[in-house]
Amino acid sequence: MEPENALFERQGFGGTLGVAGPVGLLLVDFVNGFADPDLFGGGNIPAAIETTLPMLDWARAEGLPVAHSRIVFADDATPNIFALKSRKLLALTEHARSSAIVESLTPQRGELVVRKTVPSAFFGTDLLPWLVQRGVQTLLVAGATTSGCVRASVVDAMSWGLRPVVLTDCCGDRSLRAHEASLFDMGQKYADLLTRDEAVRAMQESAEEVVVERSVK
Repeated sequence: MEPENALFERQGFGGTLGVAGPVGLLLVDFVNGFADPDLFGGGNIPAAIETTLPMLDWARAEGLPVAHSRIVFADDATPNIFALKSRKLLALTEHARSSAIVESLTPQRGELVVRKTVPSAFFGTDLLPWLVQRGVQTLLVAGATTSGCVRASVVDAMSWGLRPVVLTDCCGDRSLRAHEASLFDMGQKYADLLTRDEAVRAMQESAEEVVVERSVK
């Protein structure tokens, strides 16, 4: 049987999107409930949160648009299809601690926080127009879980014409097998895959190229 990597390459998958235009950062569902293995967490999610802390600091220092998402159901919500797969998600209500963004990643003034009841941070929210108004073309994505809400948000970002860059060490999943499989799939079809440090270097190199181009003109 032909190796998977060779098969995808032969069929033309795995192209590089690169960095274009202004860059934004999206943190998907880094909430207390997904940081807690007794609720919805586990796996490498705590490590992903820790790795994201300096990434968020860098993005803020650079003045990048930063957006966060939370799963928030109404107190008396009837389960939607997503919640039918896991009715415990209905406990993620507006004032529940489990639905609050982890303290170390608390949003700051001017950062967008979208509330959702489905996996994608784009579906039924104002995330896309908020990014468009700020000219964002390349979207760095971190969050939990890699195989669920991160992947859904990345697919929607690509579908809306953004260039997703998945920060591989800033994404976590309760299932490491699902994490790895989803990264492979996104890298082949929907996004570029970079570690946090690789992404920072890519952003810096892109900015330097812009300066050079302007000086030449």
